[in-house]
Amino acid sequence: MRVRGPFCVRNVAADTFAMVVFCFVSGMIIEVFVSGMSLEKSLESRLVSIPVNIAIALPYGLFRDWVLRKGAKFSSTSFMKNVSDLFAYVAFQSPVYAGILLFVGASTDQIITAVSTNAAISCGMGVLYGCFLDSCRKLFRVPGYVRQV
Repeated sequence: MRVRGPFCVRNVAADTFAMVVFCFVSGMIIEVFVSGMSLEKSLESRLVSIPVNIAIALPYGLFRDWVLRKGAKFSSTSFMKNVSDLFAYVAFQSPVYAGILLFVGASTDQIITAVSTNAAISCGMGVLYGCFLDSCRKLFRVPGYVRQV
């Protein structure tokens, strides 16, 4: 019996791959170039984030899909999909990101700056991540996956 839906192996693999790669790259850029963290501290943060991102990839994917469905009830435009992606990304990722930075010993100022910056630029990041996740789901040939809007 083949498992279909959000728990199929391809879906989990695509969501996990997308989350780990995207968060590693975007997090390091923000931490080093915006928050002023050292390259060493940022690498430590990014390495700690890998198991966290593996653990949250599927729940985030499910949450994002749910937010996209709710948004589509209001409007089926690509603008609404982008707003839904933005909301899902900020609402889900900000607390997780703050926890990672706290765990690796970033200062309160660094955490506030990094999380605030991440939330502010998530206007683009949430949408960019949504497109990246859609591409990964296509690349991994997730059964029954149809890009929304």
